[in-house]
Amino acid sequence: MHYGVINLDKPANPSSHEVVAWIKRMLRVEKTGHSGTLDPKVTGCLIVCIDRATRLVKAQQSAGKEYVGIVRLHSAIENETKLYKAVETLTGALFQRPPLIAAVKRQLRIRTIYESKLLEYDPARHLGVFWVSCEAGTYVRTLCVHLGLLVGTGGHMQELRRVRSGILSENQNLVTMHDILDAQYQYDQSKDETYLRRVVMPLEVVLTNYKRVVVKDSAVNAICYGAKLMIPGLLRFADDIDVNDEIVMITTKGEAIAVGIAQMTTSVMATVDHGVVAKIKRVVMERDTYPRRWGLGPIAVRKKALIKEGKLDKYGRKNDQTPADYLSLTGAANTSAAPLISEVKVKSEVKAEKKSSEEVAQNDEEAEEGGDDSGEKKKKKKKKDKSDHSSSPPTKRTKIEKA
Repeated sequence: MHYGVINLDKPANPSSHEVVAWIKRMLRVEKTGHSGTLDPKVTGCLIVCIDRATRLVKAQQSAGKEYVGIVRLHSAIENETKLYKAVETLTGALFQRPPLIAAVKRQLRIRTIYESKLLEYDPARHLGVFWVSCEAGTYVRTLCVHLGLLVGTGGHMQELRRVRSGILSENQNLVTMHDILDAQYQYDQSKDETYLRRVVMPLEVVLTNYKRVVVKDSAVNAICYGAKLMIPGLLRFADDIDVNDEIVMITTKGEAIAVGIAQMTTSVMATVDHGVVAKIKRVVMERDTYPRRWGLGPIAVRKKALIKEGKLDKYGRKNDQTPADYLSLTGAANTSAAPLISEVKVKSEVKAEKKSSEEVAQNDEEAEEGGDDSGEKKKKKKKKDKSDHSSSPPTKRTKIEKA
C-alpha cells in the first residue's frame, strides 16, 4: 500500500485536490499526490500516488497527455474539411494564454501539440469530436477557442476527457472512486486483499518506460542513503544506455530503489572495473529496507578494531602505537605525498625570498631617484605646518609656547 499507484477515473464536478483528499481518508494513508490537475468538469485518467510513490509525482506531472474533447462551433460552417484542416493546423509549438479561471498565472506560454485528429462532426448541432496528444500543461479549452477562430465562427469546449496520462491510459486498470471504497471495505470486513490489490498497483508500473539497472543487494541500502551507484554494486543493465539518460535502479526482486542519471554508456559499464555508474535523482525506497552492508570490508573492520584498542585515535588517525603493516596498507598515499609537500614548501620559500630581495632593490632605486625631490617635499611640509599654526586660535598657541 505504501508504494502504491491508482489509475483513477476522475468523476465530473469535484476538483482533483478534493478527489485526492477523499482517497487519503478512504485508505487511511499519510500522503497522496496526483499526476496533474484536471478541471472540475473534466473526467478521465488521474494517477494517484500513495505514500512513498508520491516521490514520482513530479515526473508524472511533466509526462505527455492525451485527451478526447467536444468543441461547439457558434454557427454552421460551409464544409467539414475546413474544420479538419483547422485541427491539423493546430499542431507543433503553439502560443497559449491560460483561461480566465485557471490554476496558474495568466501569462503567454508555449506548449507543443504532438498530434491532433478530428474524429467526428455533427453539422446539425455544430459539434466536433477531436483527439489530441499534447505536452503537459496544455489548455484544451484555449485550443477549442483557437479552432473557432481559425474556422471563422468562434467556438468553445463543450466536454473533455483525459484518455492517457504519462504511461497509463484508460485501458490499463482504470478504477472508480466506488471501487476504492468497496475494496477498502472488503479488506476491513474480511481481510481479503485481492480487490484492494487490483485497485492499488505497485509503483513500478509507472517506471516501466525507463531503462533498468539491476543492483546487488549489498549496495541497495547505500543508495537509499544517497550514495552513487558504483561499478562493484552493478549486477545487470539494459542495452542502449547513454550518458545523462534517466534510468531506474531495481533490486534482484524487481523493486524500484531510485531514479538516477546515467554517468556511463552500456559499453563502458561492460568493460570497466571501477567508476560511477549513475547519480541519484530521486530515492523511492525507504531506508534500511535492506541490511546495511558498507564498512564491512577487511580494512574497515581492522580500522574499527584498532580504534577500539587505542592504536588509532577516535577519528581513525595514526598515533605512536599504530602498527607498521597497517600504515603500509593505508598510509602509502600519505607517505608518498610527504616528500612532494616538502618540495613544494622549499620552492615556495625560495620564491618568497627572491620576491622580498627584488622589492628591497626596487625601493633602493626609488630612494636614489627621489633624493632630489625629497628636499622640495620637506620645504612644502614646513610651509604647511606654519600655515596650520597661523590658522589655529591664539589660546592654543599660548598653551603650546608654555609647554
